[in-house]
Amino acid sequence: MSQSIDTAFIKHFQSEVHQAYQRQGSKLRATVRSKANIQGATTVFQKVGTGQAQTKTRHDPIPTMTLDHTKVECTLADYYAGDWIDKLDELKVNIDERMVVANAGAYALGRKTDELIIDALDGAGNTVGGSTGGLTKDKVLAAFEFLGGNDVPDDGERYAVIGWKQWSDLLAIPEFANADYVGQEDLPWKGTQAKRWLGALWIPHSGLNLDGSGNRICHWYHKSAVGHAAGAEVQTDITWHGDRAAHFVNNMMSQGACLVDASGVATMLAAE
Repeated sequence: MSQSIDTAFIKHFQSEVHQAYQRQGSKLRATVRSKANIQGATTVFQKVGTGQAQTKTRHDPIPTMTLDHTKVECTLADYYAGDWIDKLDELKVNIDERMVVANAGAYALGRKTDELIIDALDGAGNTVGGSTGGLTKDKVLAAFEFLGGNDVPDDGERYAVIGWKQWSDLLAIPEFANADYVGQEDLPWKGTQAKRWLGALWIPHSGLNLDGSGNRICHWYHKSAVGHAAGAEVQTDITWHGDRAAHFVNNMMSQGACLVDASGVATMLAAE
């Protein structure tokens, strides 16, 4: 009987960790180019240059665009999030308590996924709008102009990730938060805390880095500008240790992220 309980616990736990990671583990993975089932320690993302249309005379060969192809290498690393579960704990049969541990492992790996993507974004180095004060409309418009000037597609796949203090800054801007400007359906406090504005999905995030002056490093970017690769999706391994009378639960994954095209990222520095 006890063996069947252990088997059921392991199967349910693995399923719950995977579901928790998919549901809330990472906020940014869906906002970048993502490749799964990578074999090996590295993978390559293609960066393609800009083509130019040309004319031709009758019967002459069609001129080629001679696109510039650049390979950007992305290195994967292995990450782990483990913990002990005592044999006599109610975690073995109490679903609510088991979910606490499952969520903790999944969220830890999800934060690591976002950390990899944020570090890649930080490497772009395209700061616009100055480095003093909070997140103002002038800084937002400077980033808007930067992306437009670089011919970054306005195709519904632009994203802006900002800190929670900066989210509060935006709520003070009528063009962002006032229904007279954005309409009832796009108010930021309706449903989840994310909204579309100026052709981008704006997402508040607690994991953005600070610069040396204490400014939050926020980014407005196109999905194609950053690559994310997964060699192994979130997995769970549970082993019994008799000397501890406990199971060790190890959540693990193999992932990496890289900056593919810096011109598709506009960075905004905002005081906390």
